[in-house]
Amino acid sequence: MPVPNDYLERVYAGVLGKLIGVYLGRPFEGWTYQRIMEELGEITYYVHDQLDQPLVVTDDDVAGTFTFVRALEDYTLSPDLSAEEIGKAWLNYIVEERSILWWGGVGNSTEHTAWINLKKGIPAPASGSIETNGQTVAEQIGAQIFIDGWALVSPGKPQLAAKLAEQAGKVSHDGESVYAAMLWAAMEAEAFRSSDIDHLIDTGLSVIPAESLIAKLIADIRAWHKANAEWRHTRQLIEDRYGYDKYPGNCHVIPNHALMIMAVLYAPDDFALAQTIVNTSGWDTDCNAGNVGCLLGIMLGLEGIENGPDWRGPVADRLLISSADGGNSVNDAVRTAIYLADLGRRLNGEEPMAPPKNGAQFHFSLPGSTQGFRQLLRHGAPQVSVTNIEQGPDRALGINYHALAPGQRAIATTPTFSPPEVLAMRTYDLMASPLVYPGQTVRARVIAPDTNKGTIEAGLFLRAYNGSDSLNDVEGEAVALAPGQETVLEWRVPEQDGQPIAEIGIAISTTGKRADGTLLIDYLRWDGAPDFTLKRPAGDGDFWRMAWVNGVSFFSKRFPASFRISQSRDEGLVSHGTRQWTDYSVETGVTVHLGNYGGIALRVQGLKRYYAVRMTRDNKLEIVRVRDDETKVLASTSFELTFEHQIPVKARIAGDTITATVGDTRIEASDASAHAFHNGGIGLLVHEGALSANTIRLGAA
Repeated sequence: MPVPNDYLERVYAGVLGKLIGVYLGRPFEGWTYQRIMEELGEITYYVHDQLDQPLVVTDDDVAGTFTFVRALEDYTLSPDLSAEEIGKAWLNYIVEERSILWWGGVGNSTEHTAWINLKKGIPAPASGSIETNGQTVAEQIGAQIFIDGWALVSPGKPQLAAKLAEQAGKVSHDGESVYAAMLWAAMEAEAFRSSDIDHLIDTGLSVIPAESLIAKLIADIRAWHKANAEWRHTRQLIEDRYGYDKYPGNCHVIPNHALMIMAVLYAPDDFALAQTIVNTSGWDTDCNAGNVGCLLGIMLGLEGIENGPDWRGPVADRLLISSADGGNSVNDAVRTAIYLADLGRRLNGEEPMAPPKNGAQFHFSLPGSTQGFRQLLRHGAPQVSVTNIEQGPDRALGINYHALAPGQRAIATTPTFSPPEVLAMRTYDLMASPLVYPGQTVRARVIAPDTNKGTIEAGLFLRAYNGSDSLNDVEGEAVALAPGQETVLEWRVPEQDGQPIAEIGIAISTTGKRADGTLLIDYLRWDGAPDFTLKRPAGDGDFWRMAWVNGVSFFSKRFPASFRISQSRDEGLVSHGTRQWTDYSVETGVTVHLGNYGGIALRVQGLKRYYAVRMTRDNKLEIVRVRDDETKVLASTSFELTFEHQIPVKARIAGDTITATVGDTRIEASDASAHAFHNGGIGLLVHEGALSANTIRLGAA
C-alpha cells in the first residue's frame, strides 16, 4: 500500500502536535489535578510565562522520540530492526548524565537504569527486561513517550508501528509499559487512514494481549465515558481505581495511559479540548499531552491544530534535540517531518521525495511553516511580523513591515545554535553545535512584491556570541529592491573569533521615505566547507565551549589551553560540527598529558561512530574507524608518544581517503566499505587520561 498523498503534511502535523503538547504540559509536569486547578486553573493555553519558564525547551519526550528512530538509517531500514540495534543507537547518541534521558539514578529512572545496563554490556532487550530490573522499574511510562517516530514512519501500518515500538520499548522497559507503547503506536499509524477514535482504539487493542492490564483499563474507561458526559467525573474514577497511589515507582505507565485514553474519547475531533483535558488532569503532563497531540495531529491534520487557539505561532516550528550528534540538535518541525517522511517512504519501498528547493535548509514549503523565524524585537523598531505566504505552487516566508522609517530595520532571524535562554532551562542540558560556520556561503532568494510601497534594502544578517556571552550583530552587504524586484543575496560568512553563530536571517531598511510591505524569502541556504579557527575567545563566556558536544568526564576551562579534556574511564570524546561537513582539513597541536591513546576525530556522527587519528601509549600512530563496539584499524605505523609534549597534527579527509601528518610522521588510509562514514564533524578524544589543544584550524580539503 503506497503512502498517503498527504503523507508529509500529516507527519508535519503529528510532529507539531507532539511539540505543542510537550511544551504546553512541561512547566507543570508532575502536578496533580488538584494543584493545577488551585494554582493555574483549567489549562487552555501555554502557561510557561506564569511559571517564569521558557516555552521551547529541551525535553526527553522530544529528544528521545526524534533520536531513537534514527536507528532505522544507522542499522536496518526494514521491519526487522531489532531492540539490540536500537540499544546500540542509545550508546551512540546519548551523552551520560547530560542528554536525552532523565538521569534520576539506577532504580529511580528506568531509562538511566537501562542505559547503565547497556554500558555494562547487557544488550537489549535484556537491558530493559523485568527479569533484569524488576517489574516496578520496567513498567514506568518511558516506553510510551518515545513511540511517535515509529508510527510516523509506518503510515496505515499499525502492525509495523507496533512491532517497531515493541523493539524500541524493550530497550528500557517491559510488560504493561511496552503494551501501552505498542497500542499507542498502532493507533497513530492507523490515524493516517481513519479518524474514528473507537476504530483506532480497537486497532491498538488488536496488537496487545487481551488479558493485559492496559486492555482492562481501556474497557473501564470506555464504560465510564459512556456513562458520564463530563470528563471530570471519569478523571476522578481513574484516580480512584488507577491513581498513582495504586502503583509503585516515580511515574507508572498505567495512570498516565488512562488519562490519554480519556482525553481522546472525550475530544476525538477537538485538538484544543483534548489538550485541555489531558493537561488539566495532571500527573505526567508533558508526556501525556505530547502523545495525545501527535495522535490528533495525524488524525485531524494542520486544520485541526489551527481550529482553536494559536498553538503554532509561539512555537514557530522550533525543536531541540539534545544528543551526541550536535548538528542535529537545533532543529525544526519541517526538517524533522521531511526526515521522518523520507524514512517512511524508504521503509515502504518507495523513493524519497526530492528535497524542496534543491535542498535549501530553510524553504518554508509546508503550510504555515516558519522554521524558527521570528521578528527580532528591539526598542524603537517598526511593526514587524513573520508569516508563511502561498506563492502559486510554492510557499515563502513573508517579513511584513509597517511604517519602516530611515534609520530603522526590520529583522527576522532563526536559531542556528543554542539560544541564550538555554541557561534558564531545567533538568535537561542542550548538547549542540552550530549549523552555520565562517567560510560557508549563505544564499537567500528574496522578492519584493509589486504591491510594496517604497524601495527597501535587504541583506543577510547574523548574530554571534562574544566572549561575554552576549550577541553581536553582523551584516552582509544590503541590496536595493524596488517593488516588483527580486534577487539572490550571497555572503561568505566572516570569521567570528572562534565564537558560535547563534542566529541567521534577513535585515530590511530604507534610506528614503517610509516603507510598507512584505519581503518574501523563497529560501535560505548555506554550502561549503567551514574555514575558521576554533580557540578560546577574549572574555570569560561559556557559549564557545558549549558549542562542543561534551562526552568526557571533564571539559575544563581552568587550564591555559583552549580545550582540555579528561576522561576517568574508557574513552572520552568532545565533538563539534555537523553532518553537512564532508571533505575538510584540520590543523592543530595536541598534547597528551596521560592516557592509553589520544588524538583527533573526523566525520563524527555521535560517540560511537567516527574516524580517528590517534597516538597510542605503546608507540603507534593509527587511523581507525569506530563503529559501535568495533574499532577497525585502517592504517598503523610506529610513532613515539611523549606525554606533556605538544605534537603538531594535520589531517585531511576527502572522499574515501584520510591522510595525516603527526609530528614528522605521515599516515594514510582509505575506507570504501559499506561501513564508511561520509560526513560529520571533528573531535578530540582520549582514553583514560587527559589531552589538550589550543587552536584548531578547519578549512577545505
